[in-house]
Amino acid sequence: MTASAAPDFKVVIPARYGSTRLPCKPLLSIGGKPMIAHVCERALASRATEVVVATDDERIRRVVDGLGVHAVMTRSDHNSGTERIAEAADLCGWNPTELIVNVQGDEPLIPPALIQRVAAALAGQTRAGMATLATPINDYEEVSNPNVVKVVLDCLGYALYFSRAPVPWDRERFGKGVLQPAGDRTWLRHIGLYAYTVGFLRRYSDWPASPLEAVESLEQLRILWNGAPIYVACVTDVPPAGIDTEEDLQRVKCLLSGDPLVG
Repeated sequence: MTASAAPDFKVVIPARYGSTRLPCKPLLSIGGKPMIAHVCERALASRATEVVVATDDERIRRVVDGLGVHAVMTRSDHNSGTERIAEAADLCGWNPTELIVNVQGDEPLIPPALIQRVAAALAGQTRAGMATLATPINDYEEVSNPNVVKVVLDCLGYALYFSRAPVPWDRERFGKGVLQPAGDRTWLRHIGLYAYTVGFLRRYSDWPASPLEAVESLEQLRILWNGAPIYVACVTDVPPAGIDTEEDLQRVKCLLSGDPLVG
């Protein structure tokens, strides 16, 4: 299968009610409908064979029931969205070879084409049970921004490391306070969109959280810590950032309403 082919895949949207920075986030209204409704619409537009919302709250389930997607109730004690998706896959009884795309519940502007792209990236190779996306960083202020996750790849396109730090570190320039890296070096921003096989998710469920995962607050480091490869496909389309704060929420409302952004 080529990287551009569209394999059969399912989408699971992990959506928990509790959020420290933005309470009841999946149900916040954007353009007259809940955030989770926008995410479900994007997932359905990706031509997934099935879209499932994995939640721990009946209020979210009731909203989802009217959207033409399936909701499954999962435990409330998961440490990550991937753990919640693994439970959902078991509850749905999916076979180990099924492809699952994790679409975050706070990504109401995620392009459906990127959902297809990450599924195709995993289907197009056999070494890894997980794939994700990255895009070149053109605004080099992002290199030092801890909210922008960077990824470093090997020569075959597999992840060596993910970090909030400016990696790779340009010793000759960064150490002298020069923010702009040399033009012949590439920094990559990680796009938090994942595809897995169900069999891989079941292996993941048996792994405890890793020290690296705790330090960086990046769940994908659990996979690298346990020696499993992550394939990374590079794309040029940069999706709008998701919603973590009230400022993010207002930005997305402006985008959806067509109003110009300020600042």
